[in-house]
Amino acid sequence: MHPALSVILFTTMSGGGYAMLALLGLFGAGGVLSPDPLSGWIAFAWSLGMVAIGLVSSTLHLGHPERAWRAFSQWRSSWLSREGVLAIFTFVPAGIYAIGWLFLGEVWRWAGLVLSLSALATVCATAMIYASLKPIRAWHNLWTLPSYLAMGLASGALWFTLWAEVVPAVEKPAYDFAAIGLLLSAVIKLFYWHSLDSGAHAATAESATGLGSFGKVRMLAPPHTEENYLLKEMGFRVARKHAMKLRRIALIIGFVLPLAAVLAALLTPHVVDIILLAVAIGLNAIGTVTERWLFFAEAKHTVTLYYGAERA
Repeated sequence: MHPALSVILFTTMSGGGYAMLALLGLFGAGGVLSPDPLSGWIAFAWSLGMVAIGLVSSTLHLGHPERAWRAFSQWRSSWLSREGVLAIFTFVPAGIYAIGWLFLGEVWRWAGLVLSLSALATVCATAMIYASLKPIRAWHNLWTLPSYLAMGLASGALWFTLWAEVVPAVEKPAYDFAAIGLLLSAVIKLFYWHSLDSGAHAATAESATGLGSFGKVRMLAPPHTEENYLLKEMGFRVARKHAMKLRRIALIIGFVLPLAAVLAALLTPHVVDIILLAVAIGLNAIGTVTERWLFFAEAKHTVTLYYGAERA
């Protein structure tokens, strides 16, 4: 699939932003957040700013962004619509939670719990937009949803922990969540890439046409004489050697090195741990964008079989 920058920015920014909101709600529900208004202003500006950037960028890939509102009406059958509804709904408990924290000096636990659940559900719905697409084997598998959750947890927990260290408002910053998210992200991506390379459940020209019983199916002539929309959006190709290089970049820079920085931050003085967390966030952002680019670039739609692809 064509790795559009707007969609990459949407999935990375919104995932981290909603994950940070989920942690703000979870820690608030646990009663370990300080009701200091200044720290609350920074936290909500931080997390909601990431969410807003992600949601706005998602409309840039649309041919008619002014019609984006119509997507909300298909929530019964479309994960894209459900994601939009949940994304907007999350602002309701976030607003209630913020009113209590920022203006009344109270952290309402029930609002924090609702915010955490709705933010988590939004990330799940975003993942299901891709996991529900049966014609794309690279997405329609068991690894897509946990990958989105783990990577969102990793980035959101890194931002949350840096915020908690800069403006001490939490008795225990989310180092453990960040470490677990980074470790799970690395493990899940390794299994995901192995599944992708193994060719499990791959479609072929024989299976797509139903002519496999007659022998090898080959294309006599292309359906079109020049590149069209299908080839541009669904027939993107990335060289195998480049894909392997980018996988290593995503794995090492995005997950391994940030995990080392997080563990080191636990053992260093206060100022140094902030620097290490900032480095971890930067590295994780580079790795996440790289992984997300690959997530789209390595995905093949079954329609490419009719344009000469051996499998999809």
